[in-house]
Amino acid sequence: MAVNDRNTELEIRLSLMEDLVEELNRTVFRQQQELSLLQAQLRHLYRQMQADAEAQATAGSAAPPSLREEVPPHY
Repeated sequence: MAVNDRNTELEIRLSLMEDLVEELNRTVFRQQQELSLLQAQLRHLYRQMQADAEAQATAGSAAPPSLREEVPPHY
């Protein structure tokens, strides 16, 4: 294999690797955005649950409803 052919082959491989790295960077960026959104939603839900629990605690001494007393939806 001639030196010129080898250089061409290496340039092709380098170009393909650069494309692959760029695609991987875009994928990681999108995943990070999605992860950040999911974390924000989780924090919101957690705060909402805490607020609901505090509201129930301050509503009085009424015991929370028992799951055993609830009728399943198929009845």
